[in-house]
Amino acid sequence: MRESDPVELAAAQPVTSLPGVGPALAKTLERLGLHTLQDLWFHLPLRYEDRTRLTPIRDLRPGDAAQVEGRVEAVERGFRYRPQLRVAIIDDSRATLLLRFFHFNAAQANQLVAGTRLRCYGEVRHGAQGLEMVHPQYRRVVDADAGAVEERLTPVYPVTEGLSSARLAGVIGRALQRLPQDADLELLPPDLCKICKLSGLRDALMYAHRPPPDADLAQLALGLHPAQQRLAFEELLAQHLSLKQLRARIREHAAPALRGEGRLRRTFLAGLPFAPTRAQTRVAAQVAQDLATQAPMLRLVQGDVGSGKTIVAALAALTAVESGYQAALMAPTELLAEQHYRNFRNWLEPLGIDVVWLAGKLKGKARGAALAQIATSAQIVIGTHALMQEGVAFRALGLVIIDEQHRFGVHQRLALRDKGRVTDSVPHQLVLTATPIPRTLAMTAYADLDVSVIDELPPGRTPITTVAIANSRRSDVIERIRSACVGGRQAYWVCTIIEESDLLQAQAAEAVHAQLSAALPDLAIGLVHGRLKPAQKQAVMDAFAAGQIAMLVATTVIEVGVDVPNASLMIVENAERLGLAQLHQLRGRVGRGSVESSCVLLYQLPLSAMARARLDVLRETGDGFRIAEKDLELRGPGEILGTRQTGQMALRIADLARDAHLLPAAQRAGATLLARHADLADKLIARWIGQSARYAGA
Repeated sequence: MRESDPVELAAAQPVTSLPGVGPALAKTLERLGLHTLQDLWFHLPLRYEDRTRLTPIRDLRPGDAAQVEGRVEAVERGFRYRPQLRVAIIDDSRATLLLRFFHFNAAQANQLVAGTRLRCYGEVRHGAQGLEMVHPQYRRVVDADAGAVEERLTPVYPVTEGLSSARLAGVIGRALQRLPQDADLELLPPDLCKICKLSGLRDALMYAHRPPPDADLAQLALGLHPAQQRLAFEELLAQHLSLKQLRARIREHAAPALRGEGRLRRTFLAGLPFAPTRAQTRVAAQVAQDLATQAPMLRLVQGDVGSGKTIVAALAALTAVESGYQAALMAPTELLAEQHYRNFRNWLEPLGIDVVWLAGKLKGKARGAALAQIATSAQIVIGTHALMQEGVAFRALGLVIIDEQHRFGVHQRLALRDKGRVTDSVPHQLVLTATPIPRTLAMTAYADLDVSVIDELPPGRTPITTVAIANSRRSDVIERIRSACVGGRQAYWVCTIIEESDLLQAQAAEAVHAQLSAALPDLAIGLVHGRLKPAQKQAVMDAFAAGQIAMLVATTVIEVGVDVPNASLMIVENAERLGLAQLHQLRGRVGRGSVESSCVLLYQLPLSAMARARLDVLRETGDGFRIAEKDLELRGPGEILGTRQTGQMALRIADLARDAHLLPAAQRAGATLLARHADLADKLIARWIGQSARYAGA
């Protein structure tokens, strides 16, 4: 598309250029990231409703979404447990359907009188008195409208508070009237479209927004229609390009060449009670090679629970120290950061290295002293998000290490990096994760990083036997704990609760602690949760590690960073509430010694199909990467990457599990575009990622 092309100008027109879009509606649309006509063109439906036909009530089946029309036969209000409005309608097939409303007002109820003709759309389900719809969408029908139905499938769009899907559909419909012809709209060069076998973009967009009545609803629901796949390809390409550009922008900066003479690293390795695995040695060498150059390292090291990523991180930090620079390690929770601090201090202080701790709860003189050390003598700094805060100034930050990257997000990683920015020089970045990232996800979500995998566990780690047991057999599990702990073993009991509140989680853990203490009076049982002060948490963990406590009751704060080799029994309560990756992380707290270890997944009946699938996978395998692939398949990338917290991977139409087959072609197309058509790459990114500038300042 030429620079001054009027199509580009049309795409950039504000939403207020459309009839009926005033300042108030424009402000609402802004919350969805919809500023221009192009934003509206590419704001795609979540799903579709078939209102192109009326289904006779007698033909309805439970689980179907359907549109029916009938006359109100009877209306009843009930208040036995909560207000309820029940409306019975009958159609020409002489069959009856019950409409049930729990949220309604008097005016609404007064409109639904016997004899009123209604058209309803909703999901059919079994009710106490036959088939029913709960809170269906409905409208009153006058005889002149009877029989008239929609000509196309009805799109249902992502919306925000104060904006209905129907109103947004109207706005998008008016925007689509200004959609350019395909030759003008297309950003991909014709030869690339031919190689990738891509259909026309305009046709794909119009089909996605306005599918015809004969469209395959099942195919559309799965996202597998060729029109959707065409759009998914372009979106994946734009995501890939944005991360590649981020990488290129960072690589434009210089970085200090960190080599060192190796004395500290040799002394450190000689003092370890074990030899590093071949995988650790290989990955440490890759990191050292990156650090030795003046191009900023951007490397993700992933490895299963207990594979030894911290040793690799320590070797990288020592390389920085040997070169006269500082290293900073940031972890997402205080417990994990504390564990790193203790490990690094125990390993490195005997070598004469100054390791400093900084967390949000560090106050007053202690905080002032830590900040002064960071600005002067500290060689390695370990902490939480507090490392990014205003007032934290490093003497010479040469290496940034981020643990559990998916808990942060790209912008936070860059914020810590900028603490070490000196004119045009930036620190090296090393990212660690114990959550195995499926290859398809790593190819897209971490396209700005080189990836190393520690695919080998240290010798002496024992396989973990995993069983799933219904909560009704809780007493059997408690007896199993008694006999194991009497025999000298130690156990974790992890409490999970759906609410995010620290208070509610703490209360749940306290209740379980009291129950188990009463059931097992002869055992010393500890308690750890998020509302304890750091010193209290650490005292309990120290006692558990020393064997003074037989069982530790905890919330999921122990998911990462806890290493007690004698603990060989893990009980996870309400396991059906957790995702596969989190369950796998928790299970990894045991099996760290030579004793045979077990993980018991306690679940509440009834189990959903997804929960049962998760528990089955854990029973079948201990392979973190296979578990991660299944987690991606079951939950999608947003949950795994923590999208809600980090803002990463907010894909509109593509699905990384479903569309993995498109990634290789999208990557090849990305390489071609960046090499030959960089201007088109910028426009593609603007089209799909919008003006959010997620990686600004990179």
